[in-house]
Amino acid sequence: MAVPPPLPNAILQAKDLQDLRTAKSLLENPGLAMRLANLVGTPIEKGFKLLPQGWTDAVHSAARRALMRALDVAVASLGKRPRTMASEKLHKILVGASGGLGGAFGLAALPVELPVSTTFMLRSIADIARSEGHDLRSASVKLACLEVFALGGPSKADDASESGYWAIRAALAKAISEAAAYVTQRGTIERSAPAVVRLVTAIAARFGVIVSEQVAAKAVPVIGAASGSVINILFMDHFQDMARGHFIVKRLEAKYGAARIKEAYHQLE
Repeated sequence: MAVPPPLPNAILQAKDLQDLRTAKSLLENPGLAMRLANLVGTPIEKGFKLLPQGWTDAVHSAARRALMRALDVAVASLGKRPRTMASEKLHKILVGASGGLGGAFGLAALPVELPVSTTFMLRSIADIARSEGHDLRSASVKLACLEVFALGGPSKADDASESGYWAIRAALAKAISEAAAYVTQRGTIERSAPAVVRLVTAIAARFGVIVSEQVAAKAVPVIGAASGSVINILFMDHFQDMARGHFIVKRLEAKYGAARIKEAYHQLE
């Protein structure tokens, strides 16, 4: 009798399989909206109703500008330190402090506070990528750090099947590929380059959804400056989880191949 081929999971070393299981647990945790609802004790939809008319455009504009600022940081400073353990607690403290401003002044503080918190988050995402063995001097790794901001926040243009980690990566694949090809050719990330602008715009469409949930939570009347800090810490915690899961997957893809890791991921219970 013919022996069936081994499952992809059997090909992975035991530690790598456990790492992949950890990544899946992180990437498929409840989204930020659920965490915020548990914190404020009320559905986030109630917070949406309390926001002024036209707030959506303001949030998405601020989200895009914040990502452009994060891109400047990626170009200027990522990759200058050797591999170390990620400083996740320090970055949570920093982003929590910036959240006090948002809690005290609400939507009006967003254009100031969001670029600051996004920059702190990028530094934390980069630390996590470095701790997973990725070289931050690589332009493709810098772009992968930006990609994390899209995780857990599907665009309103997506259909019901366009959700989850792999679907979001697939939706961004063309923009990532074009930006990476441009950066490889030029040797640097130029924020004004059309390929880079398209990538940032695609990520911002999803990042803006997550920012909207954060803003809506801060609109709930019981939220003050102190709770605004806690909300920002949850915001940071969400992206740290997404980054850890994402860069574990990327590390294993480099070792085993993307197709094998994706299949093994889906077979995990």
